[in-house]
Amino acid sequence: MPENAVYLKEVYFTYDGINMVLSNINLTIKKGEKVAIMGENGAGKTTLIKHFNGLLKPVKGEVRILGYDTRRTPVSTLARHVGIVFQNPDHQLFAESVEDEIAFALRNFGFPEEVVRKRTEWALNVMDLTRYRKTSPFLLSGGERKRVAIASVLSYNPEIIIFDEPTTGQDYFQKQKIAQLLKLLSLQNKTVIVVTHDVEFAVENFEKIIVMARGRIIAEGTPEDIFNDMKVLKTARLLPPQVTECAIKLKRYLPRIRTQVTKVEDLFSEIIKYC
Repeated sequence: MPENAVYLKEVYFTYDGINMVLSNINLTIKKGEKVAIMGENGAGKTTLIKHFNGLLKPVKGEVRILGYDTRRTPVSTLARHVGIVFQNPDHQLFAESVEDEIAFALRNFGFPEEVVRKRTEWALNVMDLTRYRKTSPFLLSGGERKRVAIASVLSYNPEIIIFDEPTTGQDYFQKQKIAQLLKLLSLQNKTVIVVTHDVEFAVENFEKIIVMARGRIIAEGTPEDIFNDMKVLKTARLLPPQVTECAIKLKRYLPRIRTQVTKVEDLFSEIIKYC
C-alpha cells in the first residue's frame, strides 16, 4: 500500500460553477495518522471530506486516496476502503433494525454470513448498542443514532475512517468512549480523520490539527502550535482551550509561566514552578 492515505494537490471545487467552496487545497495525510479538521461553519470541512471517498470530484487538481485517483475510481471501490460517518446520521440510516443497519455494509461487500454475524456483534458491543439490536434506528435519540452510524462503518473495517462531528449529542461518558475508540483504531494503524468544533476533544485526542477558513487550509500543526496562534484562531473563529486561556490570564501574576499549554497536567507543571 502507498505511504500516503490521502493526497490532494491544488484542489478546487464549486457546487454552482461560480463560487469556489475549496480553493488551492494541498494536503497529505499519511497512513495511520490521526488528524482533526477544524474551522467555522461554512469553512469547507464537509465538502473536503466528501472528496476522500469520491462523493465529490475536484473541478481542478488531483485527489488520490490510498493511491487511487478519485476521478477514475468508482465510488463503490473507494467506499470499501474509506468509511464516513456524517454529522447527521439520518442521512445514512435506512434499515428496520439497528442490527440490520450494521450488517448491511458487510453483506453488500460480500462478507461470509459468519463474518457478518461476528462483526455485527462486535460493533454492537463497542458502541454500547446491544440492547437496541432489534429496535428501529429512527426510534433512538440523536446521540444513539450517531452511534449506530459509527457502528455501521466500523463493522466492515475500512482502512480510512472519517467522522464528521462525532461528539455532537453525546454526553461525557460517550465522548470518552469515542476517544477510546479513536485510540483503538490508531493502534490498529487505521487512518482516522475527524471533523470537529469541540476544541477540548481535539486537544485531548489529536497530535495534528488542520484548520480551514473560507475554503482554504490556513494552518497545520500540533494543538500547542495551533491554539497559541491568535491570528489563526481569529481567522478561523476558534476559541483557545480553557487551559490555554487560563495560562494566558495567569501570566499577569506569574510572569515566567509558559502559555503554550493545552492540557491540565502541563498547566499544573507550570504553576508548581512558583511553589
